[in-house]
This record gives sequence, structure tokens and C-alpha cells, in this order.
Amino acid sequence: MAILTLIAAYDVRHDDRRARLAAMLQSVGDRVQKSVFVLMIDSQSFSELRLRAGQIIDPDTDSLLFFRQCATCWDSHVPLGQGHVPEEVTHWAVF
Repeated sequence: MAILTLIAAYDVRHDDRRARLAAMLQSVGDRVQKSVFVLMIDSQSFSELRLRAGQIIDPDTDSLLFFRQCATCWDSHVPLGQGHVPEEVTHWAVF
């Protein structure tokens, strides 16, 4: 199953919803700004994440945006100041 690279950015009015959404996003990705996350996730997990996020936010007052990044676009990012892209984590299994 292919892994998607996504940028998730939110603007959530109420603290409790904002905290729940941030915790959920942080469980599957890396926080790169206060309300911006980089997610590397498969398409099925992304579908489940969208459903769960839709149950948290208030569509009348909140917003959550997902931006898919292709490999070429991702490689051409330009960080300034304190901004940085999370390092890809490689896991090793020893048997």
C-alpha cells in the first residue's frame, strides 16, 4: 500500500476541539508549526483519519485542510528561520 505525504493545517475555535484534533494528528504525524502537521500515512488510514476529524471539528466555525505532496514537491520545500521538515524515521527489526 502506497504511503501518502500530506500537510494538515487547522484553525479550530474552541480549546477542547483543538486539543483533541491536535492529539489525533500528532498520533499519526509530526507537528511542524502550532497548527500544521506533516503526515505520512496510507490511504485507508487517511480515510479513517478524515472521518474521525470530521467528528471533532465544527464545520460552521472550524477548518481543517489536507494538502497532498508529491515527491518532487516535497523535495523542493524551502524552510526559513526556525522552520524545519521532520526527518524520515527508519525502523530496524532485529530477529
